[in-house]
Amino acid sequence: MKTTEIWHSLRARVSTYEPAVVLAFLVASLAGFLFLHLTGEMLEGETRGFDEAILRALRDPLDLGSPIGPTWLTKALTDLTSLGGVTVLTLITSLAVIYLLLIRKGITALVVLVSVLSGWLISNTLKLGVARPRPDLVPHLVEVNDLSFPSGHAMLSAVTYLTIGLLLSQMQPSRAARYYFVVVAILLTLMIGLSRVYLGVHYPTDVLGGWSAGSAWACLCWLVGRRVIPDHERPKLAA
Repeated sequence: MKTTEIWHSLRARVSTYEPAVVLAFLVASLAGFLFLHLTGEMLEGETRGFDEAILRALRDPLDLGSPIGPTWLTKALTDLTSLGGVTVLTLITSLAVIYLLLIRKGITALVVLVSVLSGWLISNTLKLGVARPRPDLVPHLVEVNDLSFPSGHAMLSAVTYLTIGLLLSQMQPSRAARYYFVVVAILLTLMIGLSRVYLGVHYPTDVLGGWSAGSAWACLCWLVGRRVIPDHERPKLAA
């Protein structure tokens, strides 16, 4: 088969899918590749210089126990980081599932629940498999007691907020409302991950790993959701 024939065949196949589906597949693939690459580099010690430079840059060079910036910033990020904790994420997931059940979106509720629970299982499995200790270069500004890679807060917030945001966006007849759910989910995920580095409880690559693994899983779950969620649970997009 000639190159031009192959190209036209690929274009024909891609054109049968919605742009959002193609984008979700690409994001899942790239995020998965990034996670595998980061894991390999981290295990070989190639990311050590980068990680330590970022952690030091966020602290007073004369007192590594003092973060840069005003006092209110530390307090704000300490509050913000709790949005990625198990308690808050469990509450958010429960409220989302209950809401979906109340409006008779039972299949969507099941997809959300299975997606989030399986994502949490994957996160814990990866932590145990990699077994990277927490950074000890700078004092921790919040209490932690588990392993470091990937960041549980970064990955679980990505899995939870992105999965819920993407699936809820499917239910919105307004294009603006769909974008709103997705943008809010992304912003929450980014801010929670950044707070973990600022507070000194994770290396930057822990957070990057968590974001990439969580984003890949959320996109895959969204793709599955599009196949299993019935049409009557997804309103048509308004003009």
